[in-house]
Amino acid sequence: MIIYETNKHFLGDIRHLTKSWTMQKMLRSTLAVTILTTIFCVVVEEFIPQEIHAPSTIFSLLGIVLSVLLVFRTNSAYDRWWEGRKQWGALVNHCRNMAVTAHTIFPEGDQKSRYEMATMISNFCIALKEHLRQGTKVEELIHLSAQEKEQYSQRKHIPNYISTLIHQKVQVVYRSGAISGADIRNIKPHLQALLDISGACERIKKTPIPFSYSVYIKLLILTYSLMLPFGLIKDFGYFTIPLVTFIFFTFIGVEMMGSEIEDPFGLDCNDLPTGDIANTIKTNVFEILEVELEKQPVEERHLYDKVF
Repeated sequence: MIIYETNKHFLGDIRHLTKSWTMQKMLRSTLAVTILTTIFCVVVEEFIPQEIHAPSTIFSLLGIVLSVLLVFRTNSAYDRWWEGRKQWGALVNHCRNMAVTAHTIFPEGDQKSRYEMATMISNFCIALKEHLRQGTKVEELIHLSAQEKEQYSQRKHIPNYISTLIHQKVQVVYRSGAISGADIRNIKPHLQALLDISGACERIKKTPIPFSYSVYIKLLILTYSLMLPFGLIKDFGYFTIPLVTFIFFTFIGVEMMGSEIEDPFGLDCNDLPTGDIANTIKTNVFEILEVELEKQPVEERHLYDKVF
């Protein structure tokens, strides 16, 4: 995710747009349309004596329809992005509350249980952020023995497995008589919330905008932009080239930005910083439970840029 300060460095923020993979793809598409428009204008202006013209009213009406479709497309994509952010915000709150509750109800001096709880909560968040991408990477999980890594690698849904381990740990402490039934009831909502959040994020991940709808908008934008020179060439001549370029850049930019944030859990420049959030949770729960977090290697951050 690109992190920036609002209302500062306006020109600098625009400069950083070129770092976005989506922006680079938009520029390549725009260049292709510009070249085709240039060829059209040269052929019409230099080699075709008769006048070529299409009524501009048609393009005005098509532009309105296209704008309405793009508004719906953008709003739908942003709703998915914002829903994902709310789910990860809820994950932060539930993990902190779970750590606070565990620290309160676990027997004083039971550092082993606190350490195991902090490790499992942290690993759930780390596992979930990769589960929503290409699958959990066991090597990223913290404080695991070789045997535990082998057990984890055999699971297809590692967040489910870790959630089960957390439930089992609480039950073991309960059966030992160290905590009461009331304590179980207090921590249970936070335990259940882990899989509720995981399921909500999976719903967003696995239910994209219908394919035919997305393709139709792209096709309509391309067709509209390639037909537009017929309506502008009579009045604007060679100035048709920058006009068509700007109009196509506007429309395709809105559509491709919607496509980028449609799946908010990936590694595109404007996707959610789920890795940062998972690391924040890890640091918080170890601090709350007052156990030591082993120093972890610095995570490479190829696609998370800070704009100054």
